[in-house]
Amino acid sequence: MILAVTGLERERRILTGSAAGQGIEVIVGGGDAARLEREVDRAAGHASGIISIGIAGALAPQLKPGAWVVADAVRGVDLAMPTDQAWRERLLARLPGAMQGLVLGGEAIVAIAAEKADLHRTTGAIAVDMETHVAARVAARYRLPLAVARVISDAADRTLPPAARVGMRPDGGIDLPAVLRSLLADPLQLPALIRTGLEAERGFRALLRGHRRLGSHLGGPDLGELPVDVV
Repeated sequence: MILAVTGLERERRILTGSAAGQGIEVIVGGGDAARLEREVDRAAGHASGIISIGIAGALAPQLKPGAWVVADAVRGVDLAMPTDQAWRERLLARLPGAMQGLVLGGEAIVAIAAEKADLHRTTGAIAVDMETHVAARVAARYRLPLAVARVISDAADRTLPPAARVGMRPDGGIDLPAVLRSLLADPLQLPALIRTGLEAERGFRALLRGHRRLGSHLGGPDLGELPVDVV
């Protein structure tokens, strides 16, 4: 069993679209790191590996929406650890053009372009999300192989509008009332919100295509001996 850790319900639907019943369990964070860690921890006892997969924000300026990143290491507030080399190499083989580098995990959305630039400058990280550090903590606790494959949804030079920052429900769905309230309070953010949505859509489409390339076990340990071109 591979545990796939992600943030949104839409990501879960993509990841289970062709993997249901084939050894993948997808756990959605919904922005609640503590709950996510409890759920991943409960499932880790029967897992053969953990992968953090879904969308992420770019920190490296050359990354655009729809680009893949594969982590060679993960950093959070309380940890720093490498990913599994064999799994990482399989991901890179199946995701041509993916950038390899450090991925950060954080407790909140990194929404401001200046903050993204500062994180890239001070840490060297290429991307950031809200689930990878949780996946890494549990993988370290259970001594499981860890992998990270993320698709960029917002570029490093983009500042997300307020409505985009309040739009996630705890179950990983979209909190439409919160988005509408934010728009009513500041209608001038609508063009930026539309742009954010269009760029995120590029990320979701890339996630769907990449998931098909990775195969039912997401390049994990059970596929270690298979050739790349079987997917």
